[in-house]
Amino acid sequence: MSIVNRIFASTASWSPLALRVPLGIIFIAHGAQKLFGSFGGYGLSGTGQYFASLGLEPGVTMAALAGGVEFFGGLALVFGVLTRPASLALAFTMLVAAVTAHGANGLFLDNGGYEYALALLGGSVSLLITGAGRGSVDELITRKLAYSEVETVDSKPYRVSVQH
Repeated sequence: MSIVNRIFASTASWSPLALRVPLGIIFIAHGAQKLFGSFGGYGLSGTGQYFASLGLEPGVTMAALAGGVEFFGGLALVFGVLTRPASLALAFTMLVAAVTAHGANGLFLDNGGYEYALALLGGSVSLLITGAGRGSVDELITRKLAYSEVETVDSKPYRVSVQH
């Protein structure tokens, strides 16, 4: 299996759809808070100052990276395109958030703990493992790749199809 097929291939189940759409919406909203100041967020300047106070320097650059991963990674999840690479980037971002912003506050969210970041990390890792599933752009790409692979039998080309 080629690297391209490994990136796009996923389980033939509808289950990842139930995870990736709400998770994607959450990430889009949080990314928009960091990048644009939407939904009560502080935008790049305010988020950058907060990141710098955590030791994530340069703060504005780190805020742009985290916000970009969350916003565009969230869009990727909603549409199910490049789900595995997006999930990897989102999982890493949530790991950094859990450790740097929330780790010292314990588990529980009411104390500023890491439980929310941990839940988002878990969802991202799940999608990293399963891929986008049914109802995704990745699935369409996988099918197109599978049907376009040409092999030969008795020196005659034929198309290889994959049953889903």
